[in-house]
Amino acid sequence: MKREYLKLLIRQFKIRPKKRLGQHFLVDFYLLKKISNRIKPKGEVIVEVGAGLGFLTELLAQEAKRVIAIEKDPSLVLALKERLKNFQNVEILEMDVLDFSPDTFLKGIPYKAVGNLPYNISLPVIRLFLETKHQPKEIIFLIQKEVAQKICAKKSNLPKIAVEFYGKPKILFYIPKNSFFPPPKVDGAVIQVKDIHKGIPGVDKDLFFKVVKAGFTHPRKTILNNLSSELKLNKGKVSILLRKININTSLRAEDLSLQEWLNLYPYLSK
Repeated sequence: MKREYLKLLIRQFKIRPKKRLGQHFLVDFYLLKKISNRIKPKGEVIVEVGAGLGFLTELLAQEAKRVIAIEKDPSLVLALKERLKNFQNVEILEMDVLDFSPDTFLKGIPYKAVGNLPYNISLPVIRLFLETKHQPKEIIFLIQKEVAQKICAKKSNLPKIAVEFYGKPKILFYIPKNSFFPPPKVDGAVIQVKDIHKGIPGVDKDLFFKVVKAGFTHPRKTILNNLSSELKLNKGKVSILLRKININTSLRAEDLSLQEWLNLYPYLSK
């Protein structure tokens, strides 16, 4: 299946990629196959986000037990139904993925969440699957390269902590922008999140992230200044607290690991 054939299918179904929906179709069959191989769909239930014209869906359906393909664009849904009509294990949902509820649709059935995400909603989609009650066994998403690098960076940042709170992220490989039709302005990356769990036992998620967000409010300021000003706390008391748990008061939020944020949270959440 060559790139020219995939582009021909796009023209055949009279698909005009919509910029407002962040539509960029991956048309490199080698890379589609590479993603499918990393997903390892054999015998699995797969939730695919942004199915598009079903190039990846078709590969997954050949081995998966069941594929739930989510697509928001009605014109693409019509094309999907036509292209995949011979696959009895494919269920196509016409909806915004941010309205999707794994609890409702899967009712406890183990699954993997995969797909080529619109770059503008990649973080909300990742959070949806990590924060839901019925989490996936594994996440493999194609997202913007810079966002993937931020999630997997050595220095701390909000997206990194938000993902690491629930699992272990890793960049599998990069996708050059010329592998898409139409090509986006930036390259992509395939990111994997494994060892997904319910969060940190005994930690109130909302209070924890209130503390973390306060620390990152002004990235160039020290952790001492951010926490005291944003949480309306006495600067002297915050300074004593930081030293008590061996955190240098001159550090910035990006210098604190997830574990250090967890050490800090119980004291400030009160």
